[in-house]
Amino acid sequence: MSEKIGIFGGTFNPVHSGHLHAAEEVMTRFRLAEVLFVPSFIPPHKEIRGVASAEERLRMVQLAVAGRSGFVASGIEVEARKRSYSVETLARIKDARPEALVFFILGVDAFLEIGTWREYDRLIEECRFIVMSRPGFHLESARTVMGGRLEAKTAESPEGRPVDEEKLLRFRVFLAPIQALDISSTDIRGRLRRGESIEGLVPETVRAFLIERKLYRDDKESCLKN
Repeated sequence: MSEKIGIFGGTFNPVHSGHLHAAEEVMTRFRLAEVLFVPSFIPPHKEIRGVASAEERLRMVQLAVAGRSGFVASGIEVEARKRSYSVETLARIKDARPEALVFFILGVDAFLEIGTWREYDRLIEECRFIVMSRPGFHLESARTVMGGRLEAKTAESPEGRPVDEEKLLRFRVFLAPIQALDISSTDIRGRLRRGESIEGLVPETVRAFLIERKLYRDDKESCLKN
């Protein structure tokens, strides 16, 4: 089978230990050679308030993944300096890695909105999706996306064992229940704003960067939910 890589996109405002834990679970279960963490420049589906700069968010991702085998910080969307659309990001990554089998890694809450994404039919045709469980959402609801059009192409990936290689080729959407950490970027921003500790919620290098830059200290409550 071709080399397998995962694309884990998001605002990462800021990146935290929950993101890393989820990526580690997925990487092991799907035997991914790499997970590319791709911070958005301007995310098309989110109002931009209370968000660190693209460069700061990319830098925090670089700090978070440093020394972690197989984790790569990608500036592909930040460096494009325009709104981030997954179909365009995928095209650039496939141009650079034409032989790779590409998986989009995302939460079920985001996958439920895939019908609103730009050129979503093309995206579904050209890559596979690893849909992770999220608190407050039923993972099985992913089967109802777009009126159930993808149900026949959807498979489960049970915890505790790798996904069968033949299944990886046969299906397009994989439901991945994970043991999520109770951490959110929204909570971290709130703690920083209130001057509270975020120790253990983010890698120490990211914590030091946040404190040094005094990020999120003066923001009002952000609408972002990461």
